[in-house]
Amino acid sequence: MTYVVTESCIKCKYTDCVDVCPVDCFREGPNFLVIDPDECIDCTLCEPECPAGAIFRDDDLPDGQKVFEEINARLAKTWPAIIQKKAAPEDADAWLNVKDKRGLLEE
Repeated sequence: MTYVVTESCIKCKYTDCVDVCPVDCFREGPNFLVIDPDECIDCTLCEPECPAGAIFRDDDLPDGQKVFEEINARLAKTWPAIIQKKAAPEDADAWLNVKDKRGLLEE
């Protein structure tokens, strides 16, 4: 089992989840975070901390979000670890409730 960051994180990139992760499994890209599935220990701590509601257990991914399991695994191999909370982008709140953001993902 592992957790997966989904589309809601794109352009929001709140890092509250990073602060509670005991194994530093988050990786940071330009406008998105991912969870390294090889590092995630399924501790459940990150999911309730995400203001965007973007983190799901891989077995519980919503319809249309299953592709993010592969995206997290692939990008976790190249993106650097993030181990401390950072300020969210200035316009994060404006993107919080926007749907269909996959095309905005910067790899």
